[in-house]
Amino acid sequence: MLFNELYIFGAGGSGRELAWLAQKRFGRNVKLTFVVDKSDYLTPPVNGVEVKLFSELVPSELARFVVALGNPDDRQRIVSMFLDAGHQAVNLIHPRVEMSPLVHIGAGTVICANSVLTCNIAVGKHVQINIGCTINHDVTIGDFSTLSPAVNVAGNVRIGRRVFVGTNACFINGSADTPLVVGDDAVIAAGACVTHSVEANALVAGVPAVRKK
Repeated sequence: MLFNELYIFGAGGSGRELAWLAQKRFGRNVKLTFVVDKSDYLTPPVNGVEVKLFSELVPSELARFVVALGNPDDRQRIVSMFLDAGHQAVNLIHPRVEMSPLVHIGAGTVICANSVLTCNIAVGKHVQINIGCTINHDVTIGDFSTLSPAVNVAGNVRIGRRVFVGTNACFINGSADTPLVVGDDAVIAAGACVTHSVEANALVAGVPAVRKK
């Protein structure tokens, strides 16, 4: 292990869950610190973890960061703040993730417990894959996208950057010649069944999913 402190941006529900994940992953070998960017958000320790202002942090070779924000745009903004200040990101993958060696994961990505990633999958930077997701063969997920709990992605699907996928949504399989494509900044509502490609910036919902605006 090349670091001994982990900064988790955000001390809300997602942050507390990532702290638990980090404890399962690293045990007591890594000190956890919650980070906020405004003094209004400062609180006493949360679940025993100290909360600090971002401005108090000093970049270190012995520290890493991860961002616990579900909104892709907010996550991209905070990641840029950390990187511009010289901090280094880390992947956070729960020990109970099943994943083949044929999965490529970008920096700063989170994969939560009981998720399964099979083969020939490319996950971008600072992606969040929540509890109990399944991702099948020949799938790509763009930087800063969010998969909420229990999302199921079949084979030959291309998910763009900053896509938000709600809880229990599913994607049917595309094909090698014609993958199912979800454009950048799309929103997939909870429980949606995506059977066709989705345009960039679209909101889709329902079974089958249709565009709402």
